[in-house]
Amino acid sequence: MTMALRPLPTTAAPVLARVSVFRSMAEAEPYWRVLENSGPVMSAYQRFDFMAAWQPHLGSAEGVTPAIVVGFDALNAPLVVLPFGLRRFGELKIIGFLGGKHANFNLGLWRRDFVAGADADVLDRLAKATDADALVLRSQPHEWQGIRNPLSLWPHVKSPSLGHKGQLKRDFEALIAERLSSSTRRKIRKKGEKLSAAGGMTFARADSDADAQRVVDVFFEQKIARMRQIGQSDVFGNPDVQNFIRAAVTRSNGRQPIEIYSLSVGADVIATFAGVCDDERFSAMFNSIEPDRFQTESPGEQSLFQLVRYCCERGLKTFDLGIGEARYKNLFCQDDEPVFDSFVALSPGGRLYVAAARVGQAAKRWIKSRPAVWNGLEAARRFSAGLLPR
Repeated sequence: MTMALRPLPTTAAPVLARVSVFRSMAEAEPYWRVLENSGPVMSAYQRFDFMAAWQPHLGSAEGVTPAIVVGFDALNAPLVVLPFGLRRFGELKIIGFLGGKHANFNLGLWRRDFVAGADADVLDRLAKATDADALVLRSQPHEWQGIRNPLSLWPHVKSPSLGHKGQLKRDFEALIAERLSSSTRRKIRKKGEKLSAAGGMTFARADSDADAQRVVDVFFEQKIARMRQIGQSDVFGNPDVQNFIRAAVTRSNGRQPIEIYSLSVGADVIATFAGVCDDERFSAMFNSIEPDRFQTESPGEQSLFQLVRYCCERGLKTFDLGIGEARYKNLFCQDDEPVFDSFVALSPGGRLYVAAARVGQAAKRWIKSRPAVWNGLEAARRFSAGLLPR
């Protein structure tokens, strides 16, 4: 009797067949975009267009060159993209994530049918393909969209600061009734009414490139003034940072890598907010407020209130305010999001580098965990800026 041949099952998890490292954004782009457009596990910080804005303006200025790791299946389809960059420390080659401090959450792009099978052997092949001395990978979430981050299999320690997020509801009024006390809601609304009475309050997303650049101009003016007031380094006065942000709020392939919003009274922008967004989550990156007028009406709080409302109306599920401690983050982001830093040594010199990096990271975590020490450093910064009597 002849047996009919049955097709092989198609549910088997894909296998990593080969790994390539691309030394330019252009070389990696075709594979990166294919995976990005397939609905992978990734954050909006790892979109190609975000990194393509960051690398020429900040990455190259900081001595970072792309070392983008791509893993393929047997059919030459990308399974994973790790958006890595290489920097040199003397003779050592150190790998980190592209995006630097401007990417609050770092992880790879993982095809969904592959991510669960990314075990220690897979990670070992990905690491060795870099031909680096060490991997130092910061600000990684333990999971994303409820899925484990495979890079958590590498040696890691807790990052010095937490992320902060909150779950959203389609019904904004139900959300604020759940998250905010009635007295807090009344205070916020009364301040909004005062702003409206001062000339009409509007909150809007800057959709066109021209409008985005106009709001960015206001952001830089407000933020630089604020940083000087509190004695912090003038990060946003750096022309490379400004060029990156201007490029990232410009539409590319039909969307803005960074979305930017404004709160206005009449024709005057009194606050801004910007961040990245995917189909489920908005991740705030930076904001600013008018330094002189309307301080009693809390324009920063008002713009946050309106931004969360907008995200609810979009049907987003999660809102985050990035990594780092600030009192205002507790308003809507009451859930901690632990993040970790990976340190992987791949050579004898890399082991020495990793040991030193871990000591520095532990010192930073120790300082941040002690409010008296941290507040003392903040006071010293203000003193140096001339904001305290000498």
